[in-house]
Amino acid sequence: MKTVLLLRHAKSSWSNPSLADINRPLNKRGKRDAPRIGEFLYQQDLIPDTILCSPALRARKTAKAIAEESGYPGEIEIYDDFYPGDPDSFIEVLSTLPDRIASALIVAHNPGLEEFLYTLSGESARMPTSALAEISLAIETWSEIDDDFEGKLINLWRVKELG
Repeated sequence: MKTVLLLRHAKSSWSNPSLADINRPLNKRGKRDAPRIGEFLYQQDLIPDTILCSPALRARKTAKAIAEESGYPGEIEIYDDFYPGDPDSFIEVLSTLPDRIASALIVAHNPGLEEFLYTLSGESARMPTSALAEISLAIETWSEIDDDFEGKLINLWRVKELG
């Protein structure tokens, strides 16, 4: 069994309209919510074996806060194809992961994450900023994952529901 965690980056700032989209930072709410998700991962014993992230600043800042708060010991891996990201780019990276990795967290963007959630589980769900989905995959090796594979959506948490 493998587990994929999908996380939409925390809320970003639009205060500087001249910034390129990829360079938008987190806003005040995003800076508050990202560590909460990391703490939640720790509390739920869902600390991933690897964190795979979009190169966008808001995604990298989200991933960093999550890693710090959850106690994640590894490096955050940045994948240019995760911006803006689509199911094919996520599958391509996941399919090459070493099999010793049991769980992977992808920090990226919509609409790609919602599309990937549907691709993996057959479930449609809204993923606002800081939403976290847990998907269980009945595979032994990451190379078995493809766009015809169907996993099971175990949980979908929205930061507002965490209390």
